[in-house]
Amino acid sequence: MTTQRNTRYQWLLIGILSANFGVVFFDRNAFAFLTPFIQPDMQLSNTQIGLIAASFAFAWAIAGLFMGSLSDRFGRRKMILVVATLVFSLASVLSGVAGTFIALLGARMLMGIAEGGIMPITQTLIAAEVDPKRRGLAHGITQNFGANVLANFLGPIVIVAMANAVGWRHAFWLVALPGFLMAALIALFVREPTHLDRHEKPTWARAAALLTDRTILVCIVMSVFLVPYLVIFSVFTPLYLVQVKNIDTQTMSWIMSSFGLASIAIAFLVPGLSDRLGRKPVAIVASLLGVFIPLGVVLIDSTSMWPYCFAIAAGASISGVFPLAMATVPSEIVRPGLTATALSLTMGISEIIGGVLAPSLAGKAADTWGLSAPQWIIFGLAIATSVAALLLRETAPRVLAQRQAVAAQ
Repeated sequence: MTTQRNTRYQWLLIGILSANFGVVFFDRNAFAFLTPFIQPDMQLSNTQIGLIAASFAFAWAIAGLFMGSLSDRFGRRKMILVVATLVFSLASVLSGVAGTFIALLGARMLMGIAEGGIMPITQTLIAAEVDPKRRGLAHGITQNFGANVLANFLGPIVIVAMANAVGWRHAFWLVALPGFLMAALIALFVREPTHLDRHEKPTWARAAALLTDRTILVCIVMSVFLVPYLVIFSVFTPLYLVQVKNIDTQTMSWIMSSFGLASIAIAFLVPGLSDRLGRKPVAIVASLLGVFIPLGVVLIDSTSMWPYCFAIAAGASISGVFPLAMATVPSEIVRPGLTATALSLTMGISEIIGGVLAPSLAGKAADTWGLSAPQWIIFGLAIATSVAALLLRETAPRVLAQRQAVAAQ
């Protein structure tokens, strides 16, 4: 009975935290899908659009670096998660109120501060409660399933439809509502994993020592490439489709939603395969498939949306690498008491380097060479991620056990 209760709680935890991250990502992506409405209304340049995305990433990274470590040091992970969820929902409301570039920049930075600690704390709770044999699948569902269903699939359709119906400001207000509901569900059903606090507490020395581990460094490098891939894709692809391909905003929303639709299956497929086949080979192949998105967006010349949808769906395989590099592999090589710290380093550094610099540079490149430039940037990022994955050390428990059995024979 105890095992059954534990199993039920594991899946309840995965479901609630996956839904919460879906709501978080839904709010985060709202800006990207609303840029075709915001840009002409507020008369923003592509560089300013990139700066807003970069400011969010900077705030996210700084908060993430400290929030994960603080949660390891003091516990109270559940409380931090509830408060952060409430604050990022409030920030979405403020985004709709913003009347100037600076005000919108500030609202998005507040959202970044609130969201920064959510993912490392969330994945720490998963690592603490879920059976290691299905850890990759659990991390993949938590980070990708809810985000892809709510943010990447339904997000562009619903958000653009709301903007067309009631305006982009009201759309920001409406997308904030689910966050308040998720905060209540976390408060009611998620329990604090007090057993983590029996392990050694993080110190600055121990956190710095993590950066000497080759596998952690490889995960950071992969994440540095992955984060700007997704940010540049989500921010500049809608603009490219509308302004260069002359696709209307509603059709653009359906094309963008194909990334989320495909990634729903990928949330199970890529992490699940990594549990069976190994983290390294799956990460290499899935990252390489990411080139289909920029190639399809730039090279396809069709009046039909379906060729674009198929190209984006194929390239969406790269989304399955995010939880492997940012959560699964790091959590498998550090002590339980340092999990959130390790995940914060991976996610925080990748956001500072990749999430902050890349969208600003992509916006500048778009103003200088045209909106195709960001697509060629993400092409290079997909290749770079696949090359970096070649340096991964295998950490999948099932694969390591199989290797040990073969060696013993």
